[in-house]
Amino acid sequence: MASFFDEIARNRLKSIILLCLFSLLFVGIILLFTTYLGLGAFGLVIAVGIVLLYAIFIYAAGDKLVLKMSGAKEADPAQYKSLYNIVEGLSAAAQVPTPKVYIINDPNPNAFATGKNKKISAIAVTTGLYSMMDREELEGVIAHETSHISNNDIQFMMVAVVFAGAIGIIAAFIRTMFFFGGMGGNSRNNNGMILIIALVVGLLAPLFALLVRLAISRRREYMADANGARLTRDPAALASALKKIKDYTAKPQATPVKQANEVTASLYFSNPFRASSVMNIFSTHPPIDERIKRLQSMY
Repeated sequence: MASFFDEIARNRLKSIILLCLFSLLFVGIILLFTTYLGLGAFGLVIAVGIVLLYAIFIYAAGDKLVLKMSGAKEADPAQYKSLYNIVEGLSAAAQVPTPKVYIINDPNPNAFATGKNKKISAIAVTTGLYSMMDREELEGVIAHETSHISNNDIQFMMVAVVFAGAIGIIAAFIRTMFFFGGMGGNSRNNNGMILIIALVVGLLAPLFALLVRLAISRRREYMADANGARLTRDPAALASALKKIKDYTAKPQATPVKQANEVTASLYFSNPFRASSVMNIFSTHPPIDERIKRLQSMY
C-alpha cells in the first residue's frame, strides 16, 4: 500500500519530467523551423515572442472562455447551500481562497476546476454529479478539484496547452512550406537532410506533443486523486464516486457532457466523452479502474 504523500510525490516527479520533455521538443522544433528558413537567432526571438503573447492571452481570458464554452452558470447559494459548504470547507483545508461555484445543467456526473491562479479560481459541477453523489462522495470529487487549484494544475496545464498549440502551428507551417515549395531562407540550409527532417518533424511533432500533453494530464489526475484523498482522509469515498461514474457511463442511455470539447476535456473530473469513443492512449484521463485501484490501496 502507498501513502497519500508517496503517490503525490511520484506523480509530481513524473509530471515535471514530462514537462521538461515538452520543453525540449518545443525548443527543438523552433530551432529546426528557424534553421529551415535561415532566420537564425532573430527567428528564434520572434517565435518565442509570439508564443509568449499566446500564453498571455490564454492566461488572461482562458478561464472565462472555458466557463462560457461549458455552459456554466454561477450557482445559487440558497439552492446549492450544501455544495457551497463543501467547497468552503475543503478550500480552508487546502489553504486556498474559496473558488467561485458554478453549475452546469447536464445529466453527466462530472466537474472541473479552472481559473488564473489560486486566488482567482472556480469549480464547476454538473447537475448530474450533484444529484447522484452522497455528501461524502461529493466531498471527494470537490477535494479532487480543489487539489487541482492548490497543486497549480491550472497553470501547469496552461503551459502544456500553449506548448502543444505552438508546436502544432509551427509544424503546420513546416508541412505547408514543404508541400508547396515555400523554401525561403538561405539556400545553404535547404539541403536534402534538413528537408527530410523538417517533413518528419512536421508530420510527427504534433502527434508526439499531443501524447505528451495527454500523459501530463493523466499524471495530474492521479496526483489530484491522491491529494484529494489526503484532504478528506477518505479515499474510499472518492473511489465510490468514480465507481458511480463508471456505472453511469456503462449504461446504453448515458450521454457525454454536451458542451465538452477537445480543449476543455482535460479539465473534467472524468473523461467527458464516451469511454469507447477514444482509445486510452488518446484519453485525457487515466482508466477509471486504475484510479479506483490506486485509491483503494492508499492509507
